[in-house]
Amino acid sequence: MKVLIVVDMQTDFVDGALGTAEAVAIVPNVKARIEKANAEGVKVIFTRDTHFENYMETQEGRNLPVPHCIKGTDGWQIVPELTALTEGCQIIDKPTFGSVVLGQMLCDLNAEEAIEEITLIGLCTDICVISNAMIAKANLTEVPVAVEEACCAGVTPATHTQALEAMKMCQIAVR
Repeated sequence: MKVLIVVDMQTDFVDGALGTAEAVAIVPNVKARIEKANAEGVKVIFTRDTHFENYMETQEGRNLPVPHCIKGTDGWQIVPELTALTEGCQIIDKPTFGSVVLGQMLCDLNAEEAIEEITLIGLCTDICVISNAMIAKANLTEVPVAVEEACCAGVTPATHTQALEAMKMCQIAVR
């Protein structure tokens, strides 16, 4: 089995509170990649950054004082261009950058049927994509993990590139 993880393609990260032109630009690539995965029978899992009204009181909120992805808001939703593609897929709400739940889910899936490859796409390369790629690699050390550069964007182009280089050093393929 192959797995595609779509990380945090939410309104607040694309064109909302923390949106960037680079994030907007990858939406068509991400859509095409998910459609390709669906056509090939790849298991698709979405993650969704999920905060609550007390966000500003959390450690993350104190370090990044921009309320975003508050559960139930428009900014928390998967971008409209991808909403229909979430049907039938698992969506993991994660309270922080990396998801322990995702790591366990990957281990459980691998126990049921060997995972041949894990690919990650989405936002932000330098925060949540790298965190979840490292979790996947740490949990399934012998499974190839890859990130698709054209389907990712970082907080800035420079930190996007730095994150890709860091992942390469940890034996995560960058395509």
